[in-house]
Amino acid sequence: MTMRTGLLLGCSPQIRSLDEDLRDAARSDARVLITGESGVGKELAARTIHAFSSRSSGPLVALNSAGVPDSLLESELFGHMRGSFTGAYRDKPGIFEAARNGTVLLDEVGEMSLRMQSLLLRFLETGEIQPVGGSRPRYTVDVRVVAMTNRKLHDQIAAKEFREDLYYRLNVIHVVVPPLRERREDIPVLAQHFVKSCAEQYGLPQVEFSPEALDSLINYDWPGNVRELKNVIERTIVRARTPSVSRRDLPAELFQLASKVVATAAPQASVPDALYERMVKSGESFWSAVYAPFMMRDLTRGDLRRIVRLGLEQTRGSYTLLVQLFNMRADDYKRFLNFLRKHQCQLRYQDFRVASTPAQESGDVPARIAVG
Repeated sequence: MTMRTGLLLGCSPQIRSLDEDLRDAARSDARVLITGESGVGKELAARTIHAFSSRSSGPLVALNSAGVPDSLLESELFGHMRGSFTGAYRDKPGIFEAARNGTVLLDEVGEMSLRMQSLLLRFLETGEIQPVGGSRPRYTVDVRVVAMTNRKLHDQIAAKEFREDLYYRLNVIHVVVPPLRERREDIPVLAQHFVKSCAEQYGLPQVEFSPEALDSLINYDWPGNVRELKNVIERTIVRARTPSVSRRDLPAELFQLASKVVATAAPQASVPDALYERMVKSGESFWSAVYAPFMMRDLTRGDLRRIVRLGLEQTRGSYTLLVQLFNMRADDYKRFLNFLRKHQCQLRYQDFRVASTPAQESGDVPARIAVG
């Protein structure tokens, strides 16, 4: 039997258990920490909590912490006052004020810097809003905070990258959204739902999956979880030539990805290490192997920094050679560096240069660009 858990859809025992957890969380006003792999539906779970809570008539405001540079995140959360920085032409409220008497969804909270973690902790303890440029707190607000992350916060705490006191402030109620490979019974239900919604969106006729095609969907491990399934269904529908989708109509990656990762990565390799191996040993471009999943939020800034670090260790700090190592064109150099700077993932080239080389002495990487 198909059931809808607020905005989540499925029929597995795991989705039924998740339904109970979300409804329990909605009955109280406590803070909630939602964890799970990228693409499993953490934000939909958070929106379900709000929808069933006593704050459902209030505003719901979401912010992806990983998508906002640290220099702007404070303003996004707490607002700013006119003249507090270049471009601040008027007072602007932050999301905590905008969500007064409602709910704030903080996605990728594990990506916050330690400074921002301290500011968030102070707000959770006092409820006071101090806008950027203000000399003191201006007012207090009543909001419920639901935080989400795909990171293992205990590991970050051990590495001194996440504040333990903030963890306990956020983790009053803990909800875990299971990966799609652990609830394969939901795949046919989700596939049917995506077929219908995509067909309506693009004005195309609905299709049906053959038993073999459906088995292929069920047996695939879906590292990108529900987000990846939706993407595959959408591409399949757009390219469908007949009302019935066979196994050969599915994207080849469903049958190649598992073997490719095994062939190019060492056993138990982390995701960043596996992607690095795919570029260096299999010749895949940075733009497809790393950039695309990062922009889809399947990779974190920590993952990206790890990949860049591995490359710079190989090139001894040369970003020019790194562009070649990651199978990019030479004229991608500026685009690559701008991308790293924008997301605060550009590492200092000096940290990887053990000794001077002719290429370094000739200005292989300009200091004004390479210094992160």
